[in-house]
Amino acid sequence: MAVLSGLQPERVFSYFEKLCSVPHGSGNTKQISDLLVGFAKELGLKYRQDEINNVIIWKDASPGYENAEPIMMQGHMDMVCAKTEDCTKDMTKEGLDVETDGEFVWAKQTSLGGDDCIGVAMTLAILSDDSLPHPPLEAVFTVDEEVGMDGAAGLDCSDLKSRKLLNLDCGGEGIFTVSCAGGVRADCFLPGTAEPIGTEACYSVTISGLRGGHSGGEINKGRGSANVLMARVLYGALDALGIVRLHDVRGGKFDNVICSYCEAKVAVPADKAEAFESFLREYDAILKDEYAASDADVTLSFEKSAFSTAMNEKDSAVMLRTLFAMPHGVQEMSRDFDGLVQTSLNLGMISMADDGLHFSFSIRSSVASQKAMMLQKLRAILGLAGGSVTEHSAYPGWQYRRESSFRDLVMQTWKDQTGTDGRIVAIHGGLECGLFIEKMPGLDVVALGPNQTGIHSVNEKLNVASVGRVYPVLCEILRRSK
Repeated sequence: MAVLSGLQPERVFSYFEKLCSVPHGSGNTKQISDLLVGFAKELGLKYRQDEINNVIIWKDASPGYENAEPIMMQGHMDMVCAKTEDCTKDMTKEGLDVETDGEFVWAKQTSLGGDDCIGVAMTLAILSDDSLPHPPLEAVFTVDEEVGMDGAAGLDCSDLKSRKLLNLDCGGEGIFTVSCAGGVRADCFLPGTAEPIGTEACYSVTISGLRGGHSGGEINKGRGSANVLMARVLYGALDALGIVRLHDVRGGKFDNVICSYCEAKVAVPADKAEAFESFLREYDAILKDEYAASDADVTLSFEKSAFSTAMNEKDSAVMLRTLFAMPHGVQEMSRDFDGLVQTSLNLGMISMADDGLHFSFSIRSSVASQKAMMLQKLRAILGLAGGSVTEHSAYPGWQYRRESSFRDLVMQTWKDQTGTDGRIVAIHGGLECGLFIEKMPGLDVVALGPNQTGIHSVNEKLNVASVGRVYPVLCEILRRSK
């Protein structure tokens, strides 16, 4: 029996569990894309699957809605794959182990991917329900949203006729998104030369136990980044001891996720080993004190290690000074929307290679000039250090539309169905809506979704009752779009 059997809406959770049964991390979407194609074939619906695995499914209007304007429903099929340190699952080959207590749905030892498979599942449920009255529907399922919105950027929209879009990649319940930040990924590089280890003492240093989270929705919550804290700790050690040589430093898998775990391998002069260990013990206490409210389980640990080479003293010092000086987190708050982060950047990934140090930022801003400014700042710092910055996966913001009859319909439907007023918001997170608006001028967009917590982390949960309240409203919006 299916684990989610009996949860309501039953059709939605049935599709959600099927989606979870196949691997679908960013860059690994062929299997889930084919699953969607199989769904379209099974129902006899027109579809298109492109070379990068985006899928579009069309459904004709129900009787009486033939002259209604088509509506596009859109979500992305890829997920951020996170797992606990002791999880042995290969998320590139295996589906998720979903669990539920009737109140929430989660995945055992991994992220759930409710962002955005719940949006995909709700759309599939609507497409499969022939009793639901609706206008012509264009269901668009994109790939690789989580790593730069490459699917939406590469999608041919020439055969899409809609001028109204329901994006199902945003929540929570009763919150309707009408604007979002634009973003860009900045890949940074510092060259370095390795030299043999002499009589130095070698250590593996680990920062773990942080909560992590989404760099768009949770960058303002004061959560620690393991990458940033590792740079702070190692630069502090360099400042205290005079010499710290880097063999490796590695943390994070995605530029848009606040890093929760980082490990570094370093060498220090043998006569300074005891001082280094004492320094790390003291810093563990410092981090536990500073992050008691946001990351109570943060831990700085170390153990003896062995390796034969490390970056030379000069290059190691440049790397640690530069990492320590790099900006991270909220840079400016919005003056138009109270409490909204306007500009931020997240040091999401660090790794060492033979040629030097590589690290990547996710830059976000609802003001294009400030997004450009943050790139300039990174280039200025890296330029002083002899490094470089390469940008890619840039995407536009979604500007607020002051007048929107579609938004008015959505808001009125919510109020009629729930008895409460919905809340219109702009968000700091990135959505694909800006790309679709750029490709389809005049597109009127509203984004919505149910309550989810811990997105992109192993603590991710989907609220069952919230899905049960949002889905009927979604169906009613379509019924009223005649």
